[in-house]
Amino acid sequence: MTTLDVLRAGARPFARPAHRRAARLVRPLAGYLMVLPALGVLVLFYYVPAILLFVISFFHYHLGGAGTSFAGLDNFRVLFDQPLFWSSLAVSGYYVLVMVPATVVISLALAMLVRDGVRRQVQGRRRRGRGGVTQALVFLPHVTPLVATSIVWIWLFNPQFGLVDYVLRAFTSSPPNWLYSTNYSMPAIMVYSLWHSVGFYMVLFLAGLSSVPDRVLEAARVEGVTGFRALRRVILPLITPTLYLVSVLATINTMQAFSQIYTLSGGAHGHGGGPAFSTTTDALLIYQTAFTYNHFSLAAAMSLMLFAILVALTLLQRWGFSKLVFYR
Repeated sequence: MTTLDVLRAGARPFARPAHRRAARLVRPLAGYLMVLPALGVLVLFYYVPAILLFVISFFHYHLGGAGTSFAGLDNFRVLFDQPLFWSSLAVSGYYVLVMVPATVVISLALAMLVRDGVRRQVQGRRRRGRGGVTQALVFLPHVTPLVATSIVWIWLFNPQFGLVDYVLRAFTSSPPNWLYSTNYSMPAIMVYSLWHSVGFYMVLFLAGLSSVPDRVLEAARVEGVTGFRALRRVILPLITPTLYLVSVLATINTMQAFSQIYTLSGGAHGHGGGPAFSTTTDALLIYQTAFTYNHFSLAAAMSLMLFAILVALTLLQRWGFSKLVFYR
């Protein structure tokens, strides 16, 4: 057997067995070394704090470790006896029940409005202006800083010289007191949150709508299925995976909302959560318990409760969508 025959057979006549064994060891090791920096950041800033939070929730923890003692389930018993904890869960539930359906409906409606422009871009018939500019304008609020834009909206909701009340005075002599009212403070926060977040979910719906085959829509149009009937019977069944994704993401993000609520409900209304705890959500109460009242163990227990609630809501949505989601 000649050397040429050996090369044609795919063998390596000059490679030693020891070198091949070393190559098998070095290649996987090189891959692990490349992901090690990112993995280190993930472990240091996500997994380690999560483990510490779980441990602290079963202790009477004091900052610095001095006087820390095992508490068992005492922290959870204290939470169940606190009316403010249940009140914060009720406020969070109200916020989620309004925000999630509103987010799905508004973001889907916006996606439907600009989908023709997206379709032209995908098919290579881009027109200057409308489609891309509309998407950029709707998506732009999502990439703006939460705290900075929240401060701007505090000025917009100002009852004396705010733009919102200035416009409403053309229709009513007594516009709402917005952030200073227990009845209107949470709706005002919802308006801001929708303005800031629907652009992101609109992009997700645009991705789902772009995957709907044109021939299906054309066949429905030929059969006389147009307008709302086409949306309900043709489009929605084909984008159920996107509906499921948006619903889960909106629920998780809404339940964990903090920055806009703390900023919009702070200042003259108290240090976040005012007035009269009308905007004190569970996430905001966790922050106040830990960093205002220095009860880190109670805050850790509340965090575990919030995590359990999010897992339960996600499983409930998965069960609810299990017979509706259609994967093509």
